[in-house]
Amino acid sequence: MPFNIPILLTWLRVALIPLVVGVFYLPENWLPLHDRNFTATLVFIVAAITDWFDGFLARRWNQTSAFGAFLDPVADKLMVAGALLVLVQLDRCNAILAFIIIGREITISALREWMAQIGASKSVAVSSLGKIKTAAQMVAIPMLLYYEVVFGAIDTRYWGEKLLWLASVLTVWSMCYYLQKAWPLIKEKAGSLT
Repeated sequence: MPFNIPILLTWLRVALIPLVVGVFYLPENWLPLHDRNFTATLVFIVAAITDWFDGFLARRWNQTSAFGAFLDPVADKLMVAGALLVLVQLDRCNAILAFIIIGREITISALREWMAQIGASKSVAVSSLGKIKTAAQMVAIPMLLYYEVVFGAIDTRYWGEKLLWLASVLTVWSMCYYLQKAWPLIKEKAGSLT
């Protein structure tokens, strides 16, 4: 297993996930709700920044590796799934939206793995639609973790909910896009098995 700064940042992201979830299970007299919201939001934002930064450094320093390529999306999906589950628990996120987003991540991960095995991974490479979906959910989640009004003007509850709905629509749309791209190969491989 290679070890370098980009992989260390990815491991840091994995380590931060329990903090985002765990801070909401601290007793009220240890950390008031406002402080829990703020802490979870800050930790999630730091984790999201490491997601961008580890990829940037890996490319810039030519430290990309197969292990890093495996660990990075796993860390991303764990981070999003962990945050969404705690938001459902706090009744700040609709469980159906969380299921759509998490279910899509599992489906597309499995599809990418299968496509890689048959040598067609470029067919399901990340699209601009997927990037917009990711951006919407990565802004929505910290807003819903914070769940208060910022600067007396920005209602993070309202905008977080709207952005999560947008992310969910883009999630379904991007999943259909990837499945459509892969469908000819899926049909071909299924036909060769019969």
